[in-house]
Amino acid sequence: MGFPDRIERTMEVAHPPAKVWAALTTAEGLGTWFGNEATVDLRPGGAVRMKWTDGPTVDMRVERVEEPTVFGFSWPIFGLPEDDPRRTYVEFTLEPVGEGTRLTVVENGFAQLPDDYYRKAYDANTRGWTSELGELVAYLDAA
Repeated sequence: MGFPDRIERTMEVAHPPAKVWAALTTAEGLGTWFGNEATVDLRPGGAVRMKWTDGPTVDMRVERVEEPTVFGFSWPIFGLPEDDPRRTYVEFTLEPVGEGTRLTVVENGFAQLPDDYYRKAYDANTRGWTSELGELVAYLDAA
C-alpha cells in the first residue's frame, strides 16, 4: 500500500487576494507569520531564505509565480540530512470569494521517501501547516 503523497488545506480568509498574496510572497509577510526573518527573490528560480529564531534556516527555491493567484516553492524535507537533494513542492492558490479569498495550500513529494523518513516528515508537515495557516490568519487579521 502506498503512502499519501500530498497534504492539502483549503480555507477562506476575510481578506482580499492582494493582501493574502503580499503575506505569502514578501519578506515582511513570510518573515512575520511563517518564520522570524525572510528574504525573497520573487521569480521562478529565485531564492527564499527563512530563519526561525530558535530553529533552522531553510533555503527554498521559487518554482512558480502567477501573481496574484499562484505561488509555488520547493524546500528541504523535514528529518532528512541537510545535504539530501530531495525536496517537496508547496503551492499556494488564491481565489477571490466575495470580499475575501479562498486559499489552498498543497504540498507534495512525500512518496519519494523511504518508510523510516516518510512518517516523520509527513506527520510533521501535516501538523505544521495547521499551525502555520493559523499564524497566517492571525497576521492578516492584525495587519
